[in-house]
Amino acid sequence: MGTEILLNNYHWYALYTRSRAEKKVFKELTERGVIAFLPMRKIIRQWSDRKKKVDAPLFNSYVFVNVSEKEYLKALQVEGVVRFVTFSGKAVAIPPQQIEAIKAYLGEGAPEYDESSIELEAGINIEITQGPMMGLTGVLLSFHGKHRVKIEIECVGQSLIIDVPRTSLRKT
Repeated sequence: MGTEILLNNYHWYALYTRSRAEKKVFKELTERGVIAFLPMRKIIRQWSDRKKKVDAPLFNSYVFVNVSEKEYLKALQVEGVVRFVTFSGKAVAIPPQQIEAIKAYLGEGAPEYDESSIELEAGINIEITQGPMMGLTGVLLSFHGKHRVKIEIECVGQSLIIDVPRTSLRKT
């Protein structure tokens, strides 16, 4: 009985996909009844004759799934999926607050900030303490201007550039 409880326990995981297969994998996962999340952002693509706003994945080659251990195989069988993101051979569960923080960030966009800042340096572990990304943790990689911070999200291993005030960050 204890095994059944463990096998039916749902967690968020990151699936690594073939290059540029994220949308196709997401569609197939949802058609198979798997809860999936593909964070998208609007970007401007430049062609020789025009510019156009298009939807692009926030994390290249990653789709997030909310599955139990029983459903691992169902997610892996989708064409375009390479593997789960693992640590020591075991799929790494992503804390739900990190998924929710990404959803909130995408839903609300970049808020306005005041000009005050605190001293932080690249390479330290940080936590966002307020705003739509509150609770998100990662490694501070660099600053871009007054408020643009590049952080690496834990468990995902991908870099995400987000706009947060330096006053919303604290060392962990």
